[in-house]
Amino acid sequence: MTASDESEPVTHTNNGPVFVWIRRLVNIEPRELRAVAWALLYFFSLLCSYYIVRSLREEMAVQGGVDNLQWMFLGTFLATLAIVPLFGWVSSRFARRQFIPAAYFFVAAATLLFFVLLKIGISRVQVAIAFFIFTSVYNVFIVSVFWSFMADIFSSGQAKRLFGFIAAGGTAGALLGPLIAATLARPLGAINLLPISAGFLVLAIFAVYQLNERTRRDGVRLSDVAAPPTPDHEKPMGGSVLSGIWLVFTSPYLLGICLFMLLFTTLATFLYYHQTQIMGDTFTDPDVRTSVFAWMDFSVNALTLIAQLFLTGRIVNRLGVAWTLTLVPVFLVVGFFALGVSPVLSVFVVVQVLRRAGNFAFSRPAREMLYTVLDKEKKYKAKNFIDTAIYRGGDALSAAVIQALRIAGLGLSALAYIALPIAALWAWVAFRLGREQAHLAEETGR
Repeated sequence: MTASDESEPVTHTNNGPVFVWIRRLVNIEPRELRAVAWALLYFFSLLCSYYIVRSLREEMAVQGGVDNLQWMFLGTFLATLAIVPLFGWVSSRFARRQFIPAAYFFVAAATLLFFVLLKIGISRVQVAIAFFIFTSVYNVFIVSVFWSFMADIFSSGQAKRLFGFIAAGGTAGALLGPLIAATLARPLGAINLLPISAGFLVLAIFAVYQLNERTRRDGVRLSDVAAPPTPDHEKPMGGSVLSGIWLVFTSPYLLGICLFMLLFTTLATFLYYHQTQIMGDTFTDPDVRTSVFAWMDFSVNALTLIAQLFLTGRIVNRLGVAWTLTLVPVFLVVGFFALGVSPVLSVFVVVQVLRRAGNFAFSRPAREMLYTVLDKEKKYKAKNFIDTAIYRGGDALSAAVIQALRIAGLGLSALAYIALPIAALWAWVAFRLGREQAHLAEETGR
């Protein structure tokens, strides 16, 4: 505990009714409460901002047609590749307290720019395609930066206790976002939701500032005994613009995370093709499709929130990172078998909703724990490269392969059976990575 922690009145931390209520949900220490509260607001605002516009992006994908998905994914990948060196340059030269808010200000400004372009109606189709690519890039980028920040300020032990609860803050935002979209899209018009989305990003920036101030007083790791004389987040990381790429390809552990991510995105793309074709075949009205997408998002996030509040922390502590990481891959082995037998809307909705809820509730928090045992440069630069370029590269590559399989005459049932052994391989990779994380945590003491 730090000196500043000891000076705080006990009546406001240990015995407050809010703290007592939170302790019933999660194993949290008094000194961690304020930082966790700001982290919750931070993630809540980020995901609320994104989910306000997510259903609009999904409808654009359907209107673009399943045959054009590979080109949209390719455009997203190329845009992501352009972001990686830019982020590397910024994070090398500016401190965390500077470059994280700047990144979110950029996304908010770009969102408002798209609002203006769509309102005036110039090159509407081209702007719509650009918007699909923009949202596909920024959603993984802003979330990657968030989890880099969390892995930076919390230790591995704290992550096991707190990451599920912190993730619940994001899920609450992901619940509110679709509700805002579903209720306001028609009376206001979908385009007019973009300034609301930008407003939530500004709220996230405020939470980032408060978290930086908190960790400046308490040290980089909230579990440290004393804060260092010069907090680490006040210093730029240094290194080259492309050092994140070099770090990945010189580390077997990071390469394993790359393989994990590629398998994850490949299976998600298989399901995205199922989604685009099944939704297009089932519903002809774009407004109905948008509504269905919004309610699917709401169902996913409602299940996720319940799991994160009551199950995630307990499951990670009981099963460990390795077994937690394998839960969703094992489920997808069963899910793709079901889709192979019956590739219809009802089966797809069940598989997709449970897969996404399981990812947000279990896989994502456990995946972020893999980075808690690494140094600062790997947490930001290497992680950002994996979460953006590798992630979207997997999308583009798998989309091209799936399109080739479709051209060869394979239908949704055959695609599901092809995905089944990939899910089994993903489960094996996930388990091995989790075991290696545990070994590194013991070795490094992080």
